[in-house]
Amino acid sequence: MSAKLYVGNLSFATTELDLQDLFAQAGTVVDVKIIQDKLTGKSRGFGFVTMGSDEQASEAISKFNGFSLDNRPLTVNEARPPEARQDRFFQADASRGGGSKDSRRGRDRDFRRR
Repeated sequence: MSAKLYVGNLSFATTELDLQDLFAQAGTVVDVKIIQDKLTGKSRGFGFVTMGSDEQASEAISKFNGFSLDNRPLTVNEARPPEARQDRFFQADASRGGGSKDSRRGRDRDFRRR
């Protein structure tokens, strides 16, 4: 079974091939993905490496967490599943009252009718 690893504190110059070559020292690399900004296409400074087995993933964590790549110490740990995203536009905001449009603006509907 494969295991996905989070790799953080990447240099913006680091490529997926660089990560592939590095993590291959710990075992079979199934997949490598550096996350890029949607608008600019530039690296966001982190990515994911999928190793061939849990044992290889454990070895990669112990071997490369703190390892200096492109003069930056890597952060390597087991990837967590993504959190469920909420639609921020329609989300009720408790700090703003969460009620009707007028109540969120601090207005009283009865006051406007007078």
